[in-house]
Amino acid sequence: MPTFRTSEGIELFWQEEGQGDPLLLIMGIGAQLIHWPQGLVDQLVERGFRVIRFDNRDVGNSTRLREAGVPAIGPLMLRGVLGMPTQAPYRLADMARDTAELIEHLEIGPADVVGISMGGMILQHLAMDHPQRLARMTILMSTAGSRRNPPSLKALRALASKGSATREQAIEGSVELMRAIGSPAYPFDEAYQREIAGEAYDRAHSPDGFARQLAAIAATPAWGERLREVKAPTLVMHGEADPLLRVAGGREIAENIPGAELITLAGWGHDLPAALWPTLADAIAAHHRGQRLSVDAA
Repeated sequence: MPTFRTSEGIELFWQEEGQGDPLLLIMGIGAQLIHWPQGLVDQLVERGFRVIRFDNRDVGNSTRLREAGVPAIGPLMLRGVLGMPTQAPYRLADMARDTAELIEHLEIGPADVVGISMGGMILQHLAMDHPQRLARMTILMSTAGSRRNPPSLKALRALASKGSATREQAIEGSVELMRAIGSPAYPFDEAYQREIAGEAYDRAHSPDGFARQLAAIAATPAWGERLREVKAPTLVMHGEADPLLRVAGGREIAENIPGAELITLAGWGHDLPAALWPTLADAIAAHHRGQRLSVDAA
C-alpha cells in the first residue's frame, strides 16, 4: 500500500494511474479516494495526466484520529451555518499542510491540483499557506467559508443523517444524501450510488471522521479576502443548481482570486454525473495546460 507519513505523524494513503503530467485530486468531506468516479479519472488519464488520488486524514485508509472524540453533527452544522465559534481537533489549514507535504514527498511540486467541495477548501488553503507547492488549481463546487448562502433544508437534513451504524443504513443514507444534493438536470444513477456506498463502507467506513472533518470546516473562519493574495492560475467550476454549497460560493472564490476563470453550469448540483465527465475533463485539461476555455454542459 503506498502511504506517506507527514511531519505530524498522519499516514496518508495514495494511489496513481496514468503516465502523463501529474494531477493531484483532493476529495471532499467524509469521502474516500474511490469517490472520484473511475470514469472521470479514466478521461483525465486519456487526456495525458498521471492522476494521483489520496485519502484525506480521518477517512479511507489514512490515519483516523479516534482519540480526538466525535463531535455531534447537528450542533456542528448549526454553529457552522451561524458562523459561531467552534472547537475542532484540526482545521482546514492542517489538511492543507498534509497535502503540501504529500506533494513534496511525491516530488511533483509545484503541482497541478484539483479539489472538490471540502477538497476545494483545502486547496484554497494550500494556495494561501503553501504557494510554493502549487502551479495551477481547479476548484469544483466549493466555497470560501462564507455563511451568507446556507444549504437548502433538504440538503441539511440529508447531511445530518450521516453516521448510520449498519452497512444497510449507511448505504441508504448515502443514496438519500446524493439524491438530495444531486443534479436536477441529469439522471440520478441509484445503482451506481448504492455500489459506491457499499464499496466505501467495506473499504473503510468512517462516520466519526466525517464529523471531525465537518468540525474542521466549521472551526475555520471565512477566508475570502485572503484569496486576493493567491497567485496560482485558477479555474472555478460550480453548478448553478447546487443545493449544498451554493453557486454564490464559487463566484466569491473567482471574484477574489486575481485572474480566476469561472464556469457555471445550469442544472448541475453537488455531484459528478457521468454526462458531465467529458465537460469537466476537457475544462480541467485545458486549464492545466495554460488554455482558457468556455464550455457548455453536455
